[in-house]
Order: sequence, then structure tokens, then C-alpha cells
Amino acid sequence: MNDRAPALDAPLILDPLQASARAIDPVQVEAAIVGRRSVRAFLPTPVPRALIERLLRVAARAPSGTNTQPWKVYVLQGRARDALCDQVCAAHDAIRAQPALAAEYQEAYDYYPSQWVSPYIDRRRENGWGLYGLLGIGKGDKDKMHAQHQRNFRFFDAPVGLMVTIDTVMGRGSLVDTGMFLQNLMVAARAHGLDTCPQAAWNHYARIILPHIGASEQEMLVCGMALGYADPQALVNRFVTPREPLERFVRWVE
Repeated sequence: MNDRAPALDAPLILDPLQASARAIDPVQVEAAIVGRRSVRAFLPTPVPRALIERLLRVAARAPSGTNTQPWKVYVLQGRARDALCDQVCAAHDAIRAQPALAAEYQEAYDYYPSQWVSPYIDRRRENGWGLYGLLGIGKGDKDKMHAQHQRNFRFFDAPVGLMVTIDTVMGRGSLVDTGMFLQNLMVAARAHGLDTCPQAAWNHYARIILPHIGASEQEMLVCGMALGYADPQALVNRFVTPREPLERFVRWVE
């Protein structure tokens, strides 16, 4: 855990004017942003409900078009979490045994492109083989690949699983808004010594997830997220993805 994380009993400031008037340590803010990464092995250490609520309240200060605040969050712990994991893992295994079943599990929106092109496919491959290479999973190790992918559906053993939805009536902009909410949540979690892993892998199993969490038929699953304390001894947590240099994605227009 992060010994420098803010105390849970520290005052929570939700007034933007009051917050902006306070002195801010830019190094600490930057550390929380840069320190956010996708953790794939967690300790069983419980996360206090009061801390989860605090993080969600802070995250809800995310901007949204005309203040629509389209996100809805379902927090899964204990038996509810475990039961969902069991159901989705069973479906994941069934699809492997009978690939035609995949047609029954479709995501509500295209998270990835239908046709990959450079440079995005190159980065995707670098990410995939970098992770699998660290874990000693070779290109033909289908059993190990399946097992590692299924770790998603155990929330990588995190004690807290989150499911985030929006109403289907909302437009694509609400996905942008929800993405900013998710980023707020992940950075706030890091500031408190917690780690996360946002997971689009769950999206294919919305037909199982939405009834389980009590979501309405008018809701669409945006993604899942693992939340907890990272296991510092886990090999997989040594994996850190690179970032492109500024000159590759920034153009100065003067």
C-alpha cells in the first residue's frame, strides 16, 4: 500500500471553488496520473466501503456534456462478485469448447476497430506479446492464453469489481464523458494507494452481467473495472506499457 496515501478521515472537498483555492502539489498530481496503470494481480485485502464511496464522489466531478452525468456504477463484492465471475468464466470456457456460441455474446458497441491498421495494430501486438512474453506464454500456448484471458473474469483477484453502464438513449458523447469519469476514478484510487484495471473484456458478456447487477433493459455496459491493492510480488505487475513521444501525436498549429 502507499504510505503517502491521503487518510480516509481527511476532509473531502467537493466544492470546485473551494478546491481550486487550495495549494496543489503538481508533482503529487502528476505522480497519481503517471502511476496509474493496469494491474493484473491483486491482494485479497478488503477495500473499505467508505473509501470506495469517497473515490466515486470525487470521480463524479468529471465533466459531461450539459452536465448529463450519464454514468451508472455497480459495485460488486463478496458473493455477488464471486457468482458473476463463476457465470462468465463458465461462458468463456463454453465458447472455447464450442466457438459458434460466441455469436450469443455480442458487445453493445465496437470498442476495437473491425479492421486493424498501423500504427495501432503494431502497438496492440507490442502490448500483447510484451505481456505474454513476461509470463512465458508462447504464441502457440492456447491453454495458457485462455487461462490468462480468463483472469479478466476474476477481476484479477481484486476484492472489488465495478460495472459501469450508460442508458442506451444517450449518444456517443456519453462514452467520452464516462471515460473521463473512469479516469478520475482511477487517478483518485492511485492517490489513495489503490490500483485498478479497466476491462473491456467483460463487454461481450453483458447478457449475463446486466441481469446479475440489476441493470435495466435500457442500460448498456461500457466496461468493467478491477479495484484493490496491487500484489507487489506478482510477476505480471512488472509489465508497464510504453507511451509514444510527443512529436508522434502532437502538432503545433500557429
